[in-house]
Amino acid sequence: MATINENFLLLESNYIFSEIDERVDRYLEENPDAAIIRLGIGDVTLPLPQKVVEDFKEGVDEMGEIESFHGYGPYRGYDFLVENIIKHDYQAWGVEIQPTEVFVSDGAKCDTGNMQEIFGLDNTIAVTDPVYPVYVDSNVMAGRTGPMGEDGRYGKLVYLPCTAENDFTPALPTEKVDLIYLCLPNNPTGTTLTRDELQKWVDYARENNSIILFDAAYEAYITQKDIPRSIYEIDGAKECAIEFKSFSKNAGFTGTRCAYCIVPEDLYGYDQQGNKHSLNQLWFRRQSTKFNGVSYPIQRAANAVYSPEGQKEIQSNIDYYMNNARIIREGLKEIGLEVYGGVNSPYIWIKTPNMTSWEFFDLLLNEVQVVGTPGVGFGPSGEGYFRITAFNTLENTKEAVERIGRLEF
Repeated sequence: MATINENFLLLESNYIFSEIDERVDRYLEENPDAAIIRLGIGDVTLPLPQKVVEDFKEGVDEMGEIESFHGYGPYRGYDFLVENIIKHDYQAWGVEIQPTEVFVSDGAKCDTGNMQEIFGLDNTIAVTDPVYPVYVDSNVMAGRTGPMGEDGRYGKLVYLPCTAENDFTPALPTEKVDLIYLCLPNNPTGTTLTRDELQKWVDYARENNSIILFDAAYEAYITQKDIPRSIYEIDGAKECAIEFKSFSKNAGFTGTRCAYCIVPEDLYGYDQQGNKHSLNQLWFRRQSTKFNGVSYPIQRAANAVYSPEGQKEIQSNIDYYMNNARIIREGLKEIGLEVYGGVNSPYIWIKTPNMTSWEFFDLLLNEVQVVGTPGVGFGPSGEGYFRITAFNTLENTKEAVERIGRLEF
């Protein structure tokens, strides 16, 4: 008899975005002519930059010639891409990263979900609430959380509420925790931490031998100067933090798949006897065992992001989305809704008007055919809130705001 991993049964609901898809599909079955505007999932709509496409094609052409064919690539990524990651994403901000600390992958979602494999099951996990669901669900699947309680929280997780009362900024844990997930700029609330605020988290982690799992997938959308682009801009962070970054949201790679994480060589975990072990080497062992790397043409395409032409094109795309965010933020405020975010992030976080998150979802879908994401899908503190993304066309963004404005709250 083949038994299952019963931890999967502890997941109390569908993955939030699959649940949204099911509800929209049911609506379209009954209303096949409905003109749905999707502002829910954080998927980009603008095409890949032209320079990226050109280098992508060149990479494919190379694979068709015996002289330039590439088989299995380096587990950490090709040198040409790793060198540009270091130069443009770290040295440009005064941070020194070694090539052996860079691991190219097929997505930050994969990395944040898989990274927990190198840590013991007895670690105490802290998550901000609301939070990107993968952080919680991957630890549920691994067996670190126990069952969900009636309050919507897993008993063995430490939740750090982010609410309007604390400006959606999490407070440091009041108890000792081992692993801390931070996403900044935050998904879903769009909030950030200043250098001084982030320094407090690094200091806490160093004092408690904790590891910060720092998801910086949206750093390209930062507009304010006092917001760090990398946690490694903070003193001591290389001794306590793993950073995740992605080409998905800045360069349109959601359907192309390329990202990377940084695991510093100065970062250690401990066995039951208190002996320290290199997390860099553990992650390398995991990746070399379970992952064969990102394809050569994809890495050629990602490398084009760092060319002068690529940088100009992706900045144009980012500006486009942030203009959408401004239109949504200002438009919904004029309607009378209470909104947050949309300044350092492509997400707008809305206080629902005297209804639950799913009730607001159903109202928008059924009355004006606009789709967003119920805040409760990001955690208990997300109840009563709603996330809308700026990742759509300018025309659809304006139309969605106009449609929502027809409703009476």
